[in-house]
Amino acid sequence: MSAGSGQTRDTLSPADTPLESLLRIADTLGSLERYATETAGHLLLVEGADTGAPGRIRYIDGPETVQDTIGDALWRAKREILTAQPDEPGPGAALDLLHAAVRDPLARGVALRTLFQHSARFSEPTKKYVQQVMAQGDVAVRTLPEFFDRLILIDGEIAFIPGGEHPHSAALIRDGAVVAFLRGVFEKAWVRAERFPFRPVRAADAAREVVPDVRQAIKALLVEGRSDKAIARRLGMSLRSVQGHIASLREQYGAQHRFQLGYRMAHGEIIGPGNGCTPGTTS
Repeated sequence: MSAGSGQTRDTLSPADTPLESLLRIADTLGSLERYATETAGHLLLVEGADTGAPGRIRYIDGPETVQDTIGDALWRAKREILTAQPDEPGPGAALDLLHAAVRDPLARGVALRTLFQHSARFSEPTKKYVQQVMAQGDVAVRTLPEFFDRLILIDGEIAFIPGGEHPHSAALIRDGAVVAFLRGVFEKAWVRAERFPFRPVRAADAAREVVPDVRQAIKALLVEGRSDKAIARRLGMSLRSVQGHIASLREQYGAQHRFQLGYRMAHGEIIGPGNGCTPGTTS
């Protein structure tokens, strides 16, 4: 008898009861099932990473790996690049890398549309980036008041989104349905966004254009009960600027404190100069 048969006979010893034999077989099959599942999952990730087959999500970790992967995908763009760039401290280095990555595609005629937050209008590195890319090809830039996550869409086929809480991670998405959904989100935001000035703009001019939207966003977040710091982070603004807007809103609504301000804004009660009451009085 073969060695394999001998091993099987030893495993299922005649001394085992029928119940013990069945339990032993079940345990063996369970181990094989777990092994098969783990192996299949590993092969799925490897195939998605190596062949670029559709329907895959690949997670990328490490600043250099993320940068190289996104840069390579941007360089291969054929028709259109869509990006959403939330405000962040010290954006100059990140924008320089992005400019270097899109320069060749723009020269080949690839279109670029980018969304920033309104606060980007006051950022010198961002204004410099916008002026550079708009001088190089088919580029459109708009801004929104609210916070959004970073997003890159290439040719409607590939998307990059944050990979998790770790700042140096990303997810590369090739699934057609997911990419189409993300593009739809971008397009809806694009329709609501305001055009970025096509010329160097003074801070005072930028403020007049975006303050109404910013003020409306702050009002919505105050009604939700967000703190000053949370509002500043979400809108990409300094804490001092947010507190200045809130002080103006308190005067407008005649509110003595935040709770009263939130209540009056939620109910549309404007009690301030020109409305029969002096600021600070209660209704």
